Amino acid sequence: MSMKDKDYLEHIEELLLQESDLNNDKDLVQQLVKEHKKTIRQLNKILKISDKVQDEVNRKNKLLEDLSHKLSFYLSPQIYESIFLGKQDVSLKSGRKKLTIFFSDLVNFTQTTENLQPEVLSDILNNYLDEMVTIALKHGATIDKFIGDAIMLFFGDPESQGEHQDALRCVMMAIEMREKIQELAPQWMDKGLLEPFKVRMGIATGYVTVGNFGSNHRMDYTIIGGHVNLASRLEESATPNTILISHETYSLIKEDILCEAKEKILVKGIPYPIPTYEVIDLYKNLKQKNEINISKKEMTLYINKDSISQENQLATIKALQKAIDEIESLNIK
Repeated sequence: MSMKDKDYLEHIEELLLQESDLNNDKDLVQQLVKEHKKTIRQLNKILKISDKVQDEVNRKNKLLEDLSHKLSFYLSPQIYESIFLGKQDVSLKSGRKKLTIFFSDLVNFTQTTENLQPEVLSDILNNYLDEMVTIALKHGATIDKFIGDAIMLFFGDPESQGEHQDALRCVMMAIEMREKIQELAPQWMDKGLLEPFKVRMGIATGYVTVGNFGSNHRMDYTIIGGHVNLASRLEESATPNTILISHETYSLIKEDILCEAKEKILVKGIPYPIPTYEVIDLYKNLKQKNEINISKKEMTLYINKDSISQENQLATIKALQKAIDEIESLNIK
């Protein structure tokens, strides 16, 4: 309201208090009404502009919400949340952390799927990756990337439950993935797959550099370092449908999961052979199965009773007896 309007109003209020005849001040009242109508017109214009601005704000907020939702499919949920909640800057920064790294890929994927039409192949591959990611997120993994049928992920960043739990969650995830693939094999065979998918998995624990890498125009949140290469090498060395882990991972999970010592492998950048271990299953799962498992510092014994037939029962006994005889023949003082 302008100063002139205020003066008009104050004068009218005085006239009303004096119970004067407003006809004597007709020009003043008309001027006040005119100014009031003008004010109302201006206010209506402002309200219309405000409504348009609010509609535009709402439209842009909806666009940002849709864009944010779409971007969430390109980032691991933990990374997405840390960025959009302001916990992490989008800049070229990195740091050192002890993580457990996981690699997997399908054995002979191209040969196994070469008879499939592209649409069917895409459907099976997407179904496979969707099932694996569902399990990974259930266990708290950070999804790094997909490379065709290969999967790379890690535990311990941006959130960690401690190196023991990070390693245990990773191995438990791998076991569940292996079981899920076997469970879904008949469905994929019905869709035209010639042979069931077979997966190789490699897991390593150690210090790596984690953070944003790339340029100021395009960057990835990922990990680099020797233990990343080790996990990849373990995956390449694993036989079909097996999980091969490093010694450091084994030392963290051996109280909970039965593993079998395997051959040492050579890894680029590491001047000595690396001990490896094959994951069998969680001890609590084995107790529910018809199996014999003994794991001590000096030995690992695992026998699936269901796999012993009448034909190979004697051979199994002979093999165990031979081991007993050799141990008894040792000249231990």
